[in-house]
Amino acid sequence: MSLRICILETDVLRPELVERYQGYGRMFEQLFTQQPIAAEFSVYNVMNGHYPPEDEVFDAYLVTGSKADSFGDDPWIARLKEFLLDRYQRGDKLLGVCFGHQLLALLLGGKAERATQGWGVGTHRYVMAARAPWMSPQVEELTLLISHQDQVTALPENATVIASSDFCPNAAYHIGDQVLCFQGHPEFIHDYSRALLDLRQENLGEAVYRKGIDSLGVAHQGQTVAEWMMRFVAQPKATPNA
Repeated sequence: MSLRICILETDVLRPELVERYQGYGRMFEQLFTQQPIAAEFSVYNVMNGHYPPEDEVFDAYLVTGSKADSFGDDPWIARLKEFLLDRYQRGDKLLGVCFGHQLLALLLGGKAERATQGWGVGTHRYVMAARAPWMSPQVEELTLLISHQDQVTALPENATVIASSDFCPNAAYHIGDQVLCFQGHPEFIHDYSRALLDLRQENLGEAVYRKGIDSLGVAHQGQTVAEWMMRFVAQPKATPNA
């Protein structure tokens, strides 16, 4: 039986990238087809006001990355926060990537803001800070493609860090068996990261741009994270203490 995943798309791609990559929802669908747990996906672009029908039942909701700031006051962000808080209070499982990782941290009592470290781009390495049964296959360190200038600077009280680096201390976290989030982009591929870097070269500055380009020779473990996410969703919820 397939897992049913609702992808809440929080951006539209730059016009130059749409023909090849379509959108973040499509990129996640392509990523998840490469891992062993059967799943089907419905994509809703919440930035454009699209949400699943009330009577639709999903095993998890995934919030994608976005050019927007998670701490912004755009009306669509306010509506998304209301929707996610309702889902959290109902006990639904929530997944977040980049913007989604930051938004869920904010929503549940943490803090996200513009990072003093500046832009993170290219391939980044993280040290594993925790283990869990759903984190299979196990890795000693995690490498992911990244593109962000904001970070989670304080986690919700009940969150556990699972991956960290000096540059990004709160790079991945989970909250019990309900919330799982990553700052890095498992859905990215090297070609897409290169295209983003080229488009942002002037904004990034030559040193950050060149470091990012040079790092793209390193393999990334997006497929591993995709499998962790689906194992996280597939695991039964813990029974509350009587």
